[in-house]
Amino acid sequence: MDFSVIDQKICALEDCIENTVPVSADEKLFVGVDLGTAYIVVVVLNSKKEPVACAMEFAQVIKDGLVVDYTGATRIVRKLVKQIEERLGRTLTHAAIAVPPGTGEKDCGTHRYVVEGAGLEVTTILDEPTAANAVLGIVNGVIVDIGGGTTGLSVLEDSKVTYVADEATGGTHLTLVLAGNYKISFEEAEELKKQKDRQAETLAVVFPVIQKMASIVSNHIAGREISAIYLVGGTCCLKNMEQVMEKSIGKPVFKPANPFLVTPLGIALNCEA
Repeated sequence: MDFSVIDQKICALEDCIENTVPVSADEKLFVGVDLGTAYIVVVVLNSKKEPVACAMEFAQVIKDGLVVDYTGATRIVRKLVKQIEERLGRTLTHAAIAVPPGTGEKDCGTHRYVVEGAGLEVTTILDEPTAANAVLGIVNGVIVDIGGGTTGLSVLEDSKVTYVADEATGGTHLTLVLAGNYKISFEEAEELKKQKDRQAETLAVVFPVIQKMASIVSNHIAGREISAIYLVGGTCCLKNMEQVMEKSIGKPVFKPANPFLVTPLGIALNCEA
């Protein structure tokens, strides 16, 4: 699959982390809030659905896709929204959110309350892999969204989601393995995981966890005619992770240059203004 166009979109969003694109006073804006296990991300698009601002913060207020610190989550979202409002000179009024596949109604409600507590009306709730497909545009295949806490997947046939699943294994588990292996703190291990010059070393240490993620995908697609698998989510930024999963699953596995921002962008694209 050619990810060049997708990578251009993500690159534009990356640029908006530091550089704000001006918008008019009455322009329709589309907002996405991604409540991740490791990061909370807020993305704003203009009337043409092009990125204009992005803000994020590391947080541990979500566990396995569920809100475990409502007050902390609301505080962070409110802080990020305020930052973007000041940058744009506009008040944000509404947003889309996403949850792991199979999230129950009660937990979906908690995600909604966090964002509403930050002053935004939630107009859309969707599952994370489906949000990612607003960016990827997969017709047939499987989107696997590996975040901090969970491995979620959506099977697509003729552009329609026919099956979703989610299990509790993600980037946090990689960090815990690194912390134990090197006898360092969780925070130090989290930073180690991001060091590009040590990615090969990191991959070797966390290899069993990635195989576990691959087995989750294999179990859920067993008996299905699957042509390819597409990885998104911050955990998938680990270099050559797709090669390990491809060998374990026995299916072609692809990922864009920066899998981390695919789902946040897809959430914003699904916002109903």
